[in-house]
Amino acid sequence: MTRALVTCLTLAAAVSLGAQTPTPTRPATAPPPVKIAFVSSRTIMQQTPGYAAADSALNRDIQAGRDEIARLQQQMDSAVRAFDQQSIALSPAAKTAKQRELQVLQDRYTQRGTELNDRIQQRQQELFGPLNARIRAVIDGIRAEGNYAMIFDADAQGGGLISADPSLDITAKVLQRLQQAQ
Repeated sequence: MTRALVTCLTLAAAVSLGAQTPTPTRPATAPPPVKIAFVSSRTIMQQTPGYAAADSALNRDIQAGRDEIARLQQQMDSAVRAFDQQSIALSPAAKTAKQRELQVLQDRYTQRGTELNDRIQQRQQELFGPLNARIRAVIDGIRAEGNYAMIFDADAQGGGLISADPSLDITAKVLQRLQQAQ
């Protein structure tokens, strides 16, 4: 019985000591470093094959729109001058009718300006959409290949990039891939 009592006391002491001894923990592994990079989208876009032709085509369309707006503005100005010269001799009813005509002309002018603006935006998307998609695919590929968590655009308005280590600039790598894709 003494032996059983000693064994029980020994086991109880061992259990008690075991509860107080901390279990060894595994050393915490540091998370892998976060890789970031940046590009100059303006430089990439301007040096992407096909940019010059797209930019030239868009500028021609913009100029044609400006020319049309200038013609409409001249018509509007001419109609207003004619009204100003004739308004003294016009009856109140004729004056009101001419003012309505001027308002209709102004409305057409405004509507045409909006249509031209929409057309230019659509044309810009047609011309530059494929270039942007190609650039994005190359950047996404480099991001995945280089295990970058993020790639910033140094040229983005309000992008938040104030200063960066030049060694993080992967613009040249993106341009090289775009040139190889041609």
